[in-house]
Amino acid sequence: MEEMDDITTKMNGISTKLNDIFPKEDDIFLKTSNIFQKTDNFFLIHNFNTVPEELLAYCKDYLIVDASTDEGTVRTLQEKGLHFIHVENTGHNITTYFTYFAQHYAELPEVICICKGNMLERHCSKEYFDRVYDNSYFTYLYEDKESRPKFSKVKNEEGDGGGKSSGNEVAISSISSLVSESQYIEENTSWYVDSPSHPHRYFDDFDDLLQFIYKNPVIPRYCLFSPGACYIVRREQIRKNSPEFYLNLNKIMNYALEPNFPAEAHMVERMLPLIFESAYEVNGWMEDGEAFDRKLEERAEIIRKKDEWNGKRFKRLRRLLGKG
Repeated sequence: MEEMDDITTKMNGISTKLNDIFPKEDDIFLKTSNIFQKTDNFFLIHNFNTVPEELLAYCKDYLIVDASTDEGTVRTLQEKGLHFIHVENTGHNITTYFTYFAQHYAELPEVICICKGNMLERHCSKEYFDRVYDNSYFTYLYEDKESRPKFSKVKNEEGDGGGKSSGNEVAISSISSLVSESQYIEENTSWYVDSPSHPHRYFDDFDDLLQFIYKNPVIPRYCLFSPGACYIVRREQIRKNSPEFYLNLNKIMNYALEPNFPAEAHMVERMLPLIFESAYEVNGWMEDGEAFDRKLEERAEIIRKKDEWNGKRFKRLRRLLGKG
């Protein structure tokens, strides 16, 4: 019996040493989770039909602006005691940001993470966000590793070991590309205006909207932006524009949801880095609600006539082709 006790004691000792070398899964999780400290950055989360608890693990303070159409989601947010307000769904997240900027202009947090409830693994990986969530400077919250081969300058043929001297490189032609792991560029073609899912009322071209907002801006060949409109942005970047500026821009983007958000929201999405970082002088009506409304009426009439003309021209073309 004493021999058995000695064997048991030795086995327990070996087991303890093995546990020290190979910790349990729960221990690994606890040690990993302790690496990350909650950031002081304020999280402004636009939410639609999801419960963004994973994002909340990163921050000390936040506001969920919930546009969910699913009653179960709203109920879950309430039951979990999460800090949220419910708003009408506009189909996108930018109006949420701009409304918050205008309403909290005097007491804006120093650094704000503007993001969507479903951002992680949709617009950027968790691994990337783990590296940047505590940044106190302007940061693009976008990453798409799977598209890197498509967006690279050259793509190696399958089976090629790589390297410029391999001789097996294939050029890639695309309207989109990457400047860095998180900076996406796209040819400035306003391609989204032709989509029947995204109507337009005031502008049918990115360039026209840019010149409507700013005095003498550069008309870019490419747009550099974060698809999904998620960023880390500083208070002073927001405050370089007035509350009226943001509220006026919202009027361009929230007029309809038929069947989806307006094409103008796509344009503003591509302008966000300019809105936060450029030194352009804004046109006077951007700072005046009544003057802006009058200019917007003028724009609506211009677009109405333009669309009418394009429609008639299309009909004539169809008749010439014998399809009318």
